[in-house]
Amino acid sequence: MTQKERMLTGKLYTWDEELARDHARKDELISRLSAASPGARESLFHSLFGHIGKDFHIELPFQCDYGSHIYIGDRFYANFDCIILDVCDVTIGDDVFLAPRVSIFTAAHPIDAGVRNRLLEYGRPVTIGSSVWIGGNTVVNPGVTIGDNVVIGSGSVVTKDIPSGVVAAGNPCRVLRKITAEDTLCWEARAAEYDAETAPPSL
Repeated sequence: MTQKERMLTGKLYTWDEELARDHARKDELISRLSAASPGARESLFHSLFGHIGKDFHIELPFQCDYGSHIYIGDRFYANFDCIILDVCDVTIGDDVFLAPRVSIFTAAHPIDAGVRNRLLEYGRPVTIGSSVWIGGNTVVNPGVTIGDNVVIGSGSVVTKDIPSGVVAAGNPCRVLRKITAEDTLCWEARAAEYDAETAPPSL
């Protein structure tokens, strides 16, 4: 088993030439992204990621470990200073919005200093469902799964799985309440008000 295969399956691994090449490929693409015009960035992001769907927008600066282990659905938005450490797969659904300085970490290190000082590390995959909004300065830790239709409050540190259909926040992040039918009615009413106020005048 190669070091890359060990890394992607959550086993202890260490840096080798193959991983160095993959990392250099990422560095080259990130450098090109930083210098590219907004119109040229879409194709570079498609080259960087394992997959990204349609209608996405990622503000710069953006950083990742490899990029090729990131799989994102449609209508994705990431605000400034997003960091994704993808030593294992990061899978993100449709309609996911990340506020500024959201960090998603799959990389982890041994607790024992002797093993850690041998430059051995490991990872755990992260999965984020669809229709998720993650507030600014949130950290999503290795091995976490976040369900569908979730709001994560700003400044959270997500250390455990978060179920679907909830508002969660804190350090460590915990469920505060369910998202209810009353929430839907409230926000649909506000959206209808917006539509009425911004509709073009009838002739």
